[in-house]
Amino acid sequence: MTLSIQLYSMRDYEDQIGLLDELAAIGMTQVEGYGGVYGDPLAYRAAMDANGISMPSGHMGLNDIEDDFEATLGVAKTLGIGFIVAPYLEEQDRPGTSVGYTRLAHRLNAAAKKYAKHGILFGWHNHDFEFVALADGGIPMDIILEQAPDIKWEADLAWVARGASDPLQYIQRYGSRLAAIHVKDIAPVGKNLDEDGWADLGAGTLDWAALLQACRSQSNHLLYALEHDKPKDPLGYATRSVVAFEKLWDNTHD
Repeated sequence: MTLSIQLYSMRDYEDQIGLLDELAAIGMTQVEGYGGVYGDPLAYRAAMDANGISMPSGHMGLNDIEDDFEATLGVAKTLGIGFIVAPYLEEQDRPGTSVGYTRLAHRLNAAAKKYAKHGILFGWHNHDFEFVALADGGIPMDIILEQAPDIKWEADLAWVARGASDPLQYIQRYGSRLAAIHVKDIAPVGKNLDEDGWADLGAGTLDWAALLQACRSQSNHLLYALEHDKPKDPLGYATRSVVAFEKLWDNTHD
């Protein structure tokens, strides 16, 4: 089992290098990168190495990849990233038609082919908008995966649920495309509003026992990355969620 934490969850922690000491102290050996930690890859890699931490996956914007592929490749090689994930489209950049999402899928597939030449996987991380039907009836997530056959999927299952879709159905339908799972929880309605309605793992409404079982039934080689989009207490969240994940893992099987 590979458990990491998406460092975006920890972006408000004052000392990002010191954070690696804290994560190592709670038993974390892997992290998932994002743009905020790529400024000095050599220094960050040294800090990771000093704490016995690796970075198997990392988020990189599609525009950054297309504007300077070699720069993103250099960051990935320095930090040891083997799975690069395009994480998001700003609202103004989202296509409004199936044809537009097909074009996006082709861009993603082209990036996947370029990274593959260097032994690096490439994929897409979803939010909720990919599950909202377009005016022409198309579902963006389906279009992306079906029209970009060379990409993998980092499934953010909480966002699937917020998109009013069934995460279990998507795990079953696209299980062969999964490379990583974002593990986070949704607070009960009206709760944790100051945290945008998210919760520590196990303190929310998602049936993570069933979701984890479904994921494990699809593959024994998935990355699992804890994430919380707006934790009040980042380190406390991480500490509690690591414990919750380990209990869930012990209670499920391949």
